[in-house]
Amino acid sequence: MKKQNRQMRLRFIAISAALLFTLPSFAQNNEVVIDKIIAKVDDYIILKSELERSYLDFLSRGEMRGSNAKCQILQQLVVNKMLMAQSEIDSIFVDDSEVNSNLDRRMSVMAQQFGGEEAIEKAYGKSLEQIRAEIFDNIKEQLTIQRMQSELTSELKVTPAEVKKFFKNIPQDSLPYFSTEVSIAQIVKEPEPGKTQKDKVRNLMLDIRSQLESGIDFAVLAKKYSQDPGSAANGGQLGFYSRGELAPEYEAAALSMKPGEISMPVETQFGFHLIQLQEKRGNTYKTRHILITPQPNQDDFKKAENFLDSIRTMIQLDSITFQAAAKEHSDDQATSSAGGFFQDETGALRIPAEQLDPNIFFTIDTMKIGNITKPIRYQKQDGGYAYRIIYYKNKISPHQANLDIDYQKIANAALARKKNAKISEWFEKARGNVFIEIDPEYDYCNLAN
Repeated sequence: MKKQNRQMRLRFIAISAALLFTLPSFAQNNEVVIDKIIAKVDDYIILKSELERSYLDFLSRGEMRGSNAKCQILQQLVVNKMLMAQSEIDSIFVDDSEVNSNLDRRMSVMAQQFGGEEAIEKAYGKSLEQIRAEIFDNIKEQLTIQRMQSELTSELKVTPAEVKKFFKNIPQDSLPYFSTEVSIAQIVKEPEPGKTQKDKVRNLMLDIRSQLESGIDFAVLAKKYSQDPGSAANGGQLGFYSRGELAPEYEAAALSMKPGEISMPVETQFGFHLIQLQEKRGNTYKTRHILITPQPNQDDFKKAENFLDSIRTMIQLDSITFQAAAKEHSDDQATSSAGGFFQDETGALRIPAEQLDPNIFFTIDTMKIGNITKPIRYQKQDGGYAYRIIYYKNKISPHQANLDIDYQKIANAALARKKNAKISEWFEKARGNVFIEIDPEYDYCNLAN
């Protein structure tokens, strides 16, 4: 009975998708299908366009084309949908606030790449709200799949003996060849706005609050003034959040008000907020806000530069190691936990020279190994400016992979294979618990068996 119900739901999904992706032809009385369902896993579907997009991404990485490649990609898509189905059974869920946080970061990066939010809308021919809505579900699925994979493989480890065995089983002519690699570390200091800059923003916020009290619509002023890329275009709307999900100062102010009230300027790590509480519902609350972030002036930049210069002096006098100073003082979260070192995709504390930021590449090109630069002002990915000192620890010449130099990379590859084997083993056991149907066009892939 349960299987019959699933099949009925899937037929409804298939009919809905067919209606969605079938358009009338003006040249004849036939219908032209521009997309179709090619696989079903319980209540989840895989569209032909999804497979084609994944295949194009596969080719863009320089992989060889072929029908077998499409089968492997389709199998991975099926596994992903099975992981989604299993996540429901195991009650593995990703909170919307986590998805929104990830989405905010992606939208911020897109805004930098395109040159602003209006440029994004023009490029896609859609509003930011529509773009966010379309990306939201994809991100939620990606995060859920990652969480399920982690649940299945989190306890796996590889021993040195397993790493050596894995390496010995790689044919000599298949060993990867690594180009020049470097060990580079940095300590970053972002200038903090001082009292002068904060007072300017606080006074502006008070002026905006007066405008709100005079009757000007909150959404209008949010679109005009707010610097929050995730909510400004939506009139400052943040939606419902649970306790503990937003900045403590923000939450305390929001929960101290009655619905409809507007706060005085509230300072958090992100800047100053004007908050309007809209609704309380159990342990959740809905707000909208206007955010303005104070910008540092030249005095603030000079203070950051002097701070880094003093750290550099302490390192050179052996009062503290570079790694310890980076962990304690660096404002760059991506590198501080690794003692300031840049890492490759395997976690090794060195990266190919050709992958370096051009500014860093040309900086170390004039340095001797072991040296530390004086504070250098640079532009960050978010468009802001900061200072950093760079430590050039080592340079590894081009070489074929070997255990002595590349142990971490080889260990990570061995662990990845072990995790893939675990996922494949789980797939074989779990496939009997879900309803899987593959379009006859892809019978040659033999996925159903």
